Amino acid sequence: MNKRLYFILGLCVLVIIVGSILIPSKESNENYLYTDVKKGNFIAQIHSTGQLQTENSELIVLPKEMSSRNIDIYEIKVSNIVEEGTEVDSGSYVATLDHAAVEELRTKANEELETALNAYDDAKIDTNLNLSTLRDELLNAHVDLEEKKIILEQSIYESPAVKRQSKLDVERTQRDLEQKNRNYKLKEKQDEYKVYRSWEKVKKKQDKVDDINKLYKVLEVKAPKPGLVIYSFDRFGKKIKAGSTISRWRPQLAELPDLSSMISKTFINEIDISQIKTGQSVKIGIDAFPEKTFTGEVLSVANIGQVIPSGDAKVFEVAVKINGTDKDLRPAMTTSNIINTASLNDVFYIPLESVFSNDSLSYVFVKEGSSTFRKQIVELGIHNENHVVVLDGLKIDETLLLNQPEKAEALDYNGLEIYQRQKAARTDSIDNK
Repeated sequence: MNKRLYFILGLCVLVIIVGSILIPSKESNENYLYTDVKKGNFIAQIHSTGQLQTENSELIVLPKEMSSRNIDIYEIKVSNIVEEGTEVDSGSYVATLDHAAVEELRTKANEELETALNAYDDAKIDTNLNLSTLRDELLNAHVDLEEKKIILEQSIYESPAVKRQSKLDVERTQRDLEQKNRNYKLKEKQDEYKVYRSWEKVKKKQDKVDDINKLYKVLEVKAPKPGLVIYSFDRFGKKIKAGSTISRWRPQLAELPDLSSMISKTFINEIDISQIKTGQSVKIGIDAFPEKTFTGEVLSVANIGQVIPSGDAKVFEVAVKINGTDKDLRPAMTTSNIINTASLNDVFYIPLESVFSNDSLSYVFVKEGSSTFRKQIVELGIHNENHVVVLDGLKIDETLLLNQPEKAEALDYNGLEIYQRQKAARTDSIDNK
């Protein structure tokens, strides 16, 4: 009995399997998702995330004394800084810079000044000794000349040869005296210049010591005006904090933002940036306050893109001016921005998911029967996050597929005239350039 039952069950299973193989299955429309071509008003929007910043702010920077050419400090550490968000008055303490680095520099500068002073004193002593010796030689030369002249006068009764010799001695002594006079004047000028150069070195070293002492007195940075302290960023994009290093070429420590005028800085990808123009209206949400929304407008659009860190996509910086003020808004808060790029009336539009494309054209699949479809080329216009405007190729209420039908590659293209027109337009555009 059991064997017969197992045989019947096995036979039924075999019949079902063979039937599923031999009987052709009909393509079920239940496998497809559909949408309709709509007509109406169309608003193109671009969504982005941004960060609040103040449009204007007062920078808190390194002391101007650090920019002196006499000071060989090109960067300095922040020893301490007030907590971000601290309210300060004009002249209030903000940060302390590294005293140790300046103290070390001051010690070295004082040593160099002492060396220069010693060299200056040595130069003066050497000059006095050298000129004193030359003056003695000049005096001796004068005396020698007088002696020779006396001998010449006394030789009047001597033989001509003796007279001639006495005259030659006077002339030789006269030339020697003149040469010593020239040497003395030259040496005097030379030594004066030597002393002057030594004094210039002393003055330069003294100026350096003075500038370092001035810097040492202002290593406690004060607020230039009342405001809310917001940390700046270093050259690596990290926020300034205790232990950070600040350079003379990027001297910002912090800033005192003007909270009455705020902007949202956002980045738009290179695909959408052509749609962004200054003056476009923007709706701004604040993540920290979901119940609050603000209006604004595009203030500026960057001309040059930048690459996202750890990515290949290029983005362009866009600044959005927020209308009005709110006491709760603070720099660095995250914003959600909806930028209205265009508004059109009475246009055809379809979901982006219904559009397919290859390298040269865009097309859709139009439902024509219970299981037949038309592969239709379309000309597209502007788009928003979900829909795109159709300029040519479709009619109102036509039904489109949201996914490709089976054997879609075998379907012929309809609307080739649209493709030819677009191709001709692109060619004319290139030729005009």
